[in-house]
Amino acid sequence: MAWDRNQMAARAAQELQDGWYVNLGIGIPTLVSNYIPEGIEVTLQSENGMLGMGPFPIEGEEDPDLINAGKQTITELEHTSYFDSATSFGMIRGGKIAMAILGAMEVAENGDLANWMIPGKLVKGMGGAMDLVAGVGRVVVVMDHTNKHGDSKVLPACTLPLTGQGVVDRIITNLGVLDVVEGGLKIVETAEGVTEDELRAATLATIVD
Repeated sequence: MAWDRNQMAARAAQELQDGWYVNLGIGIPTLVSNYIPEGIEVTLQSENGMLGMGPFPIEGEEDPDLINAGKQTITELEHTSYFDSATSFGMIRGGKIAMAILGAMEVAENGDLANWMIPGKLVKGMGGAMDLVAGVGRVVVVMDHTNKHGDSKVLPACTLPLTGQGVVDRIITNLGVLDVVEGGLKIVETAEGVTEDELRAATLATIVD
């Protein structure tokens, strides 16, 4: 057993704190908007110029002009505001965003993050990830623990081009939750049905007790 994409997103939503401004990256992180805990009010920000994103729309009620940074249709809220990308990145670079929840291709035991390109493959663009990891207060990564070949994505050192160095605080995967600490990674919890031994076996990075 392991968490599926929605369960990972729901676990990531538990990282939200009341009153925070939060940026959700492309992929699994976008699902977090559907699992915001009751009693928690957060304002979701999108690099393409939106503050106050709502959950995904009900089928048949999509507005093709209302999209997030990943070009998925979303909904607006009563307090939603819109602005240009320069203002959006001003918020990010100015330290106004408390946390970013991002996807990743690889994470290293020292918190290095690689999530924007694979050499030799078509790249649509860098997006805002480099600005986000440099400007926000806390970075949480949500991803599958291994790739489609079964190779670990939680490594001693990243092999892909870096998005940022030493920027990741917490890693949430389909197998569990790990924190970046001095000397490596610390297991916070395992997914339901996953043993600590299974999590360790799937991790090439150093795990400290």
